[in-house]
Amino acid sequence: MKVYYDDEVDALYLKLGEETPEGVIEISEGVNLDTTSEGKLVGIEILKASRKIDIRTILSYTLELDKNLLSRNVA
Repeated sequence: MKVYYDDEVDALYLKLGEETPEGVIEISEGVNLDTTSEGKLVGIEILKASRKIDIRTILSYTLELDKNLLSRNVA
C-alpha cells in the first residue's frame, strides 16, 4: 500500500494495488473507492481529508506481523 497526501488540495489517496482503476464508487461525500472492471478495490480517495481523519495518524504507522507467517519455510 502506498499513501499519498496533497496538502495543497487536502486530498489523501491510498493506493492498494498496481492495477489501473476503471471505475469509482462514491461511498460518502468526498470518499471514493477506485475499482477495476471486476470490482477489485485498488484505491481509496479522501477529499477534504484533514476534516475527516487525523492526517498525522495515516502518515505514520506501525506494522505488526504474525510471527508464525515469518517463521514458515517457503518452498
